[in-house]
Order: sequence, then structure tokens, then C-alpha cells
Amino acid sequence: MSNLLEVKNLNVSYGGIKAVKEISFEVPKGEVVTLIGANGAGKSSTLRSIVGLVKPEGGSIRFKDGELAGLPTDQIVSRGITLVPEGRRVFPDLTVLENLKIGAYMRKDSLEEDLRWVHDLFPRLKERSWQLAGTLSGGEQQMLAIGRALMSKPELIMMDEPSLGLAPIIVQGVFDIIREINKQGVTILLVEQNANMALKAANVGYVMETGRITMTGTGAELLENEEVKAAYLGKAKEK
Repeated sequence: MSNLLEVKNLNVSYGGIKAVKEISFEVPKGEVVTLIGANGAGKSSTLRSIVGLVKPEGGSIRFKDGELAGLPTDQIVSRGITLVPEGRRVFPDLTVLENLKIGAYMRKDSLEEDLRWVHDLFPRLKERSWQLAGTLSGGEQQMLAIGRALMSKPELIMMDEPSLGLAPIIVQGVFDIIREINKQGVTILLVEQNANMALKAANVGYVMETGRITMTGTGAELLENEEVKAAYLGKAKEK
């Protein structure tokens, strides 16, 4: 299977502090790939550099054989990548429908088909089209953030901690939606501290520690790895 995204020797620094150190990984077209790791491991910085919010210090970011490193965010989005940011970041004083339309701000074609798709995925958003986004629950705001990203018609959607701060039953629903979006042909790069849920959803996983990738494997392999169990799944190694 061909790779939609290839990251090679990526370096990201903030004021002399290296957040990402020479990492390389691939995202095959049509798959779910996850980066797991502790808070501060460099996962979010990796996503932000891919979408152009942070300028890489070095390395290559290739998407569909075109180089992204150094391009402005709007050009990157126009090529088919979008980011669901940590903390959802909906526009609280705009309606649900207005938030969704903002996700399609670069498009010149009709939005109706994709709006129907988002409403099919998230019927609650259709019900609350005229409600202010700031009055939604946390789970509903996460649905809106994902729906807004889908309105740009991405080939690759990146999600930064989509389960953060949500009740367990809502988290399960979010991951069900992630699987459904992927089934419908969208490639997903997922950053998550909930390693158990992320690895169950992912075809491939990478473990990040202090800015470096220290382990890789299929989601199933990493779920059974004793080091991953001890560090991220709350299961002590057997003696």
C-alpha cells in the first residue's frame, strides 16, 4: 500500500529546546496510524509541524509526493490535510452550522453533500444547527470539531487528543466515529494519551518518548508488548 504521508528526520524546537528529534514515520493511504506517549513526548508538536503551525527546524514532510515543510498552513490544508486540535477550539459565539461552514472556508464547490455526510455521522449536530457552539457539551463540541475538519474534504485528518476530558462512554463513541470515518476512505493520524483505545483503532502505532520514536508495530502488537503495557496501559510486567 502506498504512503500518503512520509515524515523523515523531523526536528522541531522551541527556543532552543528540542521537542522532536530526528523522527521518521509513514502513514499508509487508507489506514489509521497512532502516535502514543506521555504528555510532553512531542506528539502534538509533530502534528503542528505537519500542518504548518510550527516551522520544522529540519527534515522532510512529504504528502502525496509533494514537500510540505515550510509551506503556510492554508496551502497545506488546500492539498488535503486537516487537523482537529487538542481542546476542540470551536468558535463558541457562532452556531453549530456556522462552525461547520468555517471548516470549508477554502472550498468553492457546493457543501451540501458533505454537510449531509457530517449530519449522518453526527445527527446531534443537525439537531443543534442553530445552537451556539459554546453551549454544547464537551462531547458535542468534539463532534463539532471533527465535523468541521471533515468539511474541508481531507484525504488525511489528524486528531490531537480527541478523547481528552471526555467521559468514558463518550470516548467510546468518538472512537466508533473515528473507525467509521476511516471506513469511508479518510486516512487518519491520531495522537492520543489513551493508548488502549488508540492502539485498538490503529493499523500501525508509534511510541514517542522525549521527542523520539522508540517503538513501532501494528496496533495489536503494541497492545501485547510488555513495555507498552507497563508504561501506557497500566499493566505491570509479569515477573
